[in-house]
Amino acid sequence: MASVDDVTSQLAGAKVSPKFELSFKGQGLKLDKAEDAKDIVAQIERCDHMTALRLEGNTMGVEAAEVIAKAIGKHPEFERALWSDMFTGRLKSEIPHALEHLGASIMSANCQLAEIDLSDNAFGPNGIVGLVELLKSPSCFSLQELKLNNNGLGITGGKMLAECLMDCYKASVSAGRPLALKTFISGRGRLENEGAIALSEVFKNIGTLEYLAMPQNGINFPGISALAGAIAANPRLKHLNLNDNTFTSRGAEAIAKALPKLTQLEVMNFGDCLVRTDGARAIVKVIGSGLKELILSGNEINKSGGVEVAEALEGKNSLVKVDLNANGFGEEGCEEVRAVMQAIGLEDALASLSDDEGSDDEDDDEEGDGDDDYGEDEEPEEESEGDVIDDPKLQVKGQSMTPSKPAISVKDFLAFPSPSKLAQLGSNSGDGLVKELGSDTADVDKVVSMILKVSLVVSKDDEAKEKACLCIDGLLQNLFKSNSEVSGTQVANALLVGLGLLKGEDKKFKAPGSIVGPLLVLEHAVKKSYFPPDARTMMQAFISKPHALLEKASDARHKILQTLYAF
Repeated sequence: MASVDDVTSQLAGAKVSPKFELSFKGQGLKLDKAEDAKDIVAQIERCDHMTALRLEGNTMGVEAAEVIAKAIGKHPEFERALWSDMFTGRLKSEIPHALEHLGASIMSANCQLAEIDLSDNAFGPNGIVGLVELLKSPSCFSLQELKLNNNGLGITGGKMLAECLMDCYKASVSAGRPLALKTFISGRGRLENEGAIALSEVFKNIGTLEYLAMPQNGINFPGISALAGAIAANPRLKHLNLNDNTFTSRGAEAIAKALPKLTQLEVMNFGDCLVRTDGARAIVKVIGSGLKELILSGNEINKSGGVEVAEALEGKNSLVKVDLNANGFGEEGCEEVRAVMQAIGLEDALASLSDDEGSDDEDDDEEGDGDDDYGEDEEPEEESEGDVIDDPKLQVKGQSMTPSKPAISVKDFLAFPSPSKLAQLGSNSGDGLVKELGSDTADVDKVVSMILKVSLVVSKDDEAKEKACLCIDGLLQNLFKSNSEVSGTQVANALLVGLGLLKGEDKKFKAPGSIVGPLLVLEHAVKKSYFPPDARTMMQAFISKPHALLEKASDARHKILQTLYAF
């Protein structure tokens, strides 16, 4: 029998840890045919006791998956499928078949899985199709960690996943081995309310979760309310992350009712959830004494609410991080919050308030956000084009009425660009930017400069990004229409120079500090019919190369590369 050291010396770049983890992480292998995977297969077969296989950072086709799966099938001790970022550039039709092969071998070997990590594989509902049989099987009765972050499951995928897990749970109970899932991660999945509600039913039944993360899923009150019920049924939760969904005060109050059940909770991340002042008050009143991290940033909490939140933390000495940034305290309110945190001995826990967006005028801060809290069968009324809804309410004949204000003009935005101003641009913002360029609408460098000015204020998938995408559509469509001689390589070259990924002629040019926004917005543009194929090819070549700016924007880079590889 070969020792671990013997196996290690034969792996040619792969690693075997004392825990018998075989790793091919980040080797950039393109595994199409069975022949391409022969070395991996040989190394798996040489390993005497392989409990984990790490394949992230490579790309696997169906034939390669089939032979790797057969090798895995010789290891009934296999427990951890660490397969994030494993299908870059693959057709969505390939991925289910690859997963089916892998799952079939795991089941035939009667493996008892403890962890499945398929994060950062943009396979959508199709990926779940390939996992259905595995997730329902006895091989998953032992599952403790399920990580499906950034998969774009959508409502359909979320409901399919919930059905599989429920079937698994019921079968495991019948077998006397109840599924005791501890970790569930599915962020950036577009689950929305229906997906969240379906998964909530599963979580209620399982009741053993310790780590739950479902950020940025487009979930609002109906889904949040369902999740609140599921949270209450999982008293062992230590880490709860629902960042960047939409609670409003009603959702926050529903969550607050569940929080007293979580006596072991250590991390609570409700940043960018629009909990607002009343919701924040409800949450902090019930947080436990063992909480270590409280994140309520970007929630439109006003000055008095911020002070009340800080005051409610007195005696919560386990806190090491309190993030209240990007709310509406105003300069005076920020100082008051800092003073309270200092008075209660938690000044070191308070994160920066440098991005506060508020006003010192308390009249402007009073909200009553019930109009935003629609029920299961209701949708919010559409706002008129170009209008921006303000939070304060006017009382007219006993009813709440939300005043509107004119959209930000293109000139206002360009004078001092910001995400909020970008989001408030009118619906014809692309045309407005074209008009602002005047006679330079056919000048590639000037158009690209405008594109970068717009996209640099974007930092995530939100309303500002949506508006930036509309702007870029208008600018590029007009460029190609007004200048028939412009080539795709010219546009790609100008974009790459502007991003700091290619040296230009301007010696005084200073590359942007972060290119997350431009990459997120360009990911939208490169899949449009107006974007030239040769420009896509050039962009892919340079964005694939190592670069410090790209390393700092790894998630956005991964997303645009997946789109570029798809063409």
